Amino acid sequence: MNELSQQGDQQARAVYRSRVRGCLLGGALGDALGYPVEFSSLDAIRAAHGPRGVTTLVADAGGVAGRISDDTQMTLFTVEGILVARRREREKGIGGAAHQLMYEAYQRWLVTQERPGPEGPYAAYTGNDRPLLAEPWLYARRAPGNACLSGLHQPYVPDQGAPLGGFGPVNPNSKGCGGVMRSAPFGLTGAPADRAFDLAARCARLTHGHPTGYLAAGALAAIIAYLITGDSLEGAVLRTLRLLAGRPGHEETTAALGRALDAAAEGTPSADRLEKLGAGWIAEEALALGVYAALAEPHRPAHALLLAVNHSGDSDSTGSVCGNLLGARLGDVGLPQEWVRQVEGRERIAALADDLAAECEAG
Repeated sequence: MNELSQQGDQQARAVYRSRVRGCLLGGALGDALGYPVEFSSLDAIRAAHGPRGVTTLVADAGGVAGRISDDTQMTLFTVEGILVARRREREKGIGGAAHQLMYEAYQRWLVTQERPGPEGPYAAYTGNDRPLLAEPWLYARRAPGNACLSGLHQPYVPDQGAPLGGFGPVNPNSKGCGGVMRSAPFGLTGAPADRAFDLAARCARLTHGHPTGYLAAGALAAIIAYLITGDSLEGAVLRTLRLLAGRPGHEETTAALGRALDAAAEGTPSADRLEKLGAGWIAEEALALGVYAALAEPHRPAHALLLAVNHSGDSDSTGSVCGNLLGARLGDVGLPQEWVRQVEGRERIAALADDLAAECEAG
């Protein structure tokens, strides 16, 4: 390999790593911006924070700004599950266990919702490669979704070979956003978008059996997969719509993404346009609101994130999705650094992102 090729390869790796960090840190930032106002109406947000609503990180009910919610918690455990699966396959040659390992990763998240802090060997665990169960700051119950909690109490792991479609056996009527808000990492591995889509959708079925609940999760992963290869956000959404078209039950997710594209093309971004897309409590709406905000403010990430959280709905989830998209497109250097520095667990999130990027580059 000549010097120019080496430089190009190094630059490509640096861009990829920056986008992985950006996706995870951006998602955490959007989550932290929206968490304090998650259950507030837009009128209440404006009454408390001024006519523009939230304009920066604000304190939650506990008086602390920058705290992440269950959205980022589960996203980080998604990363850990991916890391475990890839390392097992690379080191032991054992493939095909991704769904089981992801189920086990989410079981570890469930432990953090049911116990006060690390126990047993995790209580004394040190080092940069420590598992997430050793992190005391993750043992916090921040309004986790009922479907995520109830679903993970059921011993179900999707059949890797079975075709996607129909209603899953766990929470078959649930299409809440708990599947989509944790699924961005599936798009960060360098796998083709269709494979990222399918893995994210199958793993969302662990807790959300409604087709819209798991297909919206697959759609987010596919959009992220396209973004990290350098596609524009609009291009990534359009390509994902083509992927969706071949999946049974795609209609609600397809329609929601279409409305987001149309709203972004209508002109000046506004909370009114955002709220016409829904409140974000259900999967396709959370995806659409996050996509709209990122599309409507393509050159001003801070404005996009604020647009995503200032509404009467699931502000942390829509902020998280918007942040995932912005970070995957812009890299961590494109995020508002003053805000990023205040995000709970920032250094650990960045380190986990770098671990993911390095593992995926290793094959």
